[in-house]
Amino acid sequence: MRKVKKTSQAPEKHASFLPIILTTLVAILAAPFAINALVMVTVYHRILTPEETSTIAADCILILGAGVKPDGTPSDMLEDRLRQGVALYDLGSSGKLLVSGDHGQIDYDEVNTMKLFAISHGVPSSDVFMDHAGFSTYESLYRAKVIFQVKKIIIVTQQYHLYRALYVARALGLDAYGVASDYRSYAGQPYYSAREMVARVKDFFQVILQPAPALLGEPIPINGNGDCTNDRPKGIYQIN
Repeated sequence: MRKVKKTSQAPEKHASFLPIILTTLVAILAAPFAINALVMVTVYHRILTPEETSTIAADCILILGAGVKPDGTPSDMLEDRLRQGVALYDLGSSGKLLVSGDHGQIDYDEVNTMKLFAISHGVPSSDVFMDHAGFSTYESLYRAKVIFQVKKIIIVTQQYHLYRALYVARALGLDAYGVASDYRSYAGQPYYSAREMVARVKDFFQVILQPAPALLGEPIPINGNGDCTNDRPKGIYQIN
C-alpha cells in the first residue's frame, strides 16, 4: 500500500494572518492623524473673530502662557496672545483676564510677565487673575473651571494651538470659544505644529480620564478681585 506524503500547512496559516497584521499596522499609523482631524473638526466652529465675542458675556478671557525671554519680557508668541487678550478686554468681551502659565520656579515666571503687560496696557490690576500653576494646556483649563469657577470662557492663543485648547475645554464641560492671536509668523513654527499633533493625541486620551492636576488649592472665584492672586509686595503692579 502506497503511503500518502503529508504536506505542511504552516505557510498557508501564516499567510492568512498577513492581512490582519497589515490592517493593524495601518490602523496604528493612521490613528494619530484621525485623532487630530477629529479634534479640529469638533471645535473649528468655536473659533470666532474678536467682534463676534463681544456679545458672549464670558466669565473671563483666558490667555495661555508661552515662553518668556531671559530679561523677563514676553516672547513674540506670548506678546501676541497678550495683545489679543487685552484687545478683547477693551472690546468688552469680558471684564476679567485670567493669565495662566508656568511659575513653578522662582527664576522662571510667565504669569507676572503677563499681568505686568496687561496692566501696562490699561487693564486694572484687580481685573487680572494669575494662575501660577498653568503648567500645561490641560492644567490651565482644568484649574480655570475648578479653582477660578469659570463656566463660560474665551481662550486666546495661536490658531494651531487653539483647536486643542477648545477641545480640552469642551471635554471638561466649559462653554468655550476661542480667538486666534496670529499677528505674525513665528520662528520654529514647523516644529511647534509637529509637536502639537502629538499633544492633541495625548490630550485626546487625557480628557477621557480627566486626572486632577498636580496642584489645585482653594477656589478663587473669577468674579472677585484679581489682586488676591498677586505674589509680590503690594504696589509692585503700579505703572507710572
